[in-house]
Amino acid sequence: MANATPASIGRVNAGGSEDALFLKVFAGEVLTSFERASVTTGADMVRAISSGKSASFPVMGRTTAAYHTPGAEIVGTDVNHNEKVILINDLLVSSAFLSNLEEAKNHWDVRSAYSTEIGRALAFVKDKHILQVIGLASQASANVSDSGYGAGTTVTNTDIANATDATSASGFIAALFDAATALDNNYVPSEGRICFLDPTMYYKLSNATNAINVDFSGEGSIATGQVQKIAGIELRPMAHFVKDDVGTSDADAGSATQGGSTPQSVNLTNYEGLVCHPSAVGTVKLLDLAVESEYDIRRQGTLMVAKYAMGHGVLRPEAAVGIKEA
Repeated sequence: MANATPASIGRVNAGGSEDALFLKVFAGEVLTSFERASVTTGADMVRAISSGKSASFPVMGRTTAAYHTPGAEIVGTDVNHNEKVILINDLLVSSAFLSNLEEAKNHWDVRSAYSTEIGRALAFVKDKHILQVIGLASQASANVSDSGYGAGTTVTNTDIANATDATSASGFIAALFDAATALDNNYVPSEGRICFLDPTMYYKLSNATNAINVDFSGEGSIATGQVQKIAGIELRPMAHFVKDDVGTSDADAGSATQGGSTPQSVNLTNYEGLVCHPSAVGTVKLLDLAVESEYDIRRQGTLMVAKYAMGHGVLRPEAAVGIKEA
């Protein structure tokens, strides 16, 4: 009796690696998980580079206008310039090694579950880094030394720390209006403003009369537990909101070996909200999200690695506001 010819389910056109198509399915799952889990999408300006360790963003100050005196020579007006340099962090990886035997023993799709967790791990680090850079921007000085060029802003409202939910929510709402005022005074566009906050404060706002009542033109509902906007600022709750001191020895501080620094280190103690326009934070991508997989015959298992190399830095401090409770 002749041997059976197995169907080449995992091969491309019946040739090449036996698991080539399986790898592509896994890679798609990682990308989907990353996009679904990331909360900061659209909150930064992204620039891709093909080589190098950093990217430079030119900064130009404002010029002035003056009335001309007849007969006087027009010689031009000097404009202050600077640059913002964003370093690429070291390669960030999330990995899993799946033993052939362990995978065979399980009655559920092991690879799918691991792919989800790998994607989430990368997304959460990216989110934290962007939040921390928004915090850095809110604490930063102006890019150029022009009198009309704004620095970052920090708004403090002690009512936010009140034990009564209604008082705490009212304090946060007042802080959001102060943040909107600061952004307006710095000529930051009204479109695209976002406030990141933790779920506890978000649901306090969802139950606040002046945030959801239609008589106040509120955009929210107790039934859905959602508040879309306050003071023209979109609200985005996130369980991994950063509100502590991210020191230089903390893994979340980032690691730019080429620059010898921890570029996302910042103290966000007592911060309850971070407001920004996408122009406040820059992201430089050297290696976008990618997946590698290799079977190790010596260890009888498959190593899966999801990775990216990108950096985050402050672009426009005047487009960021930190909200503190004390």
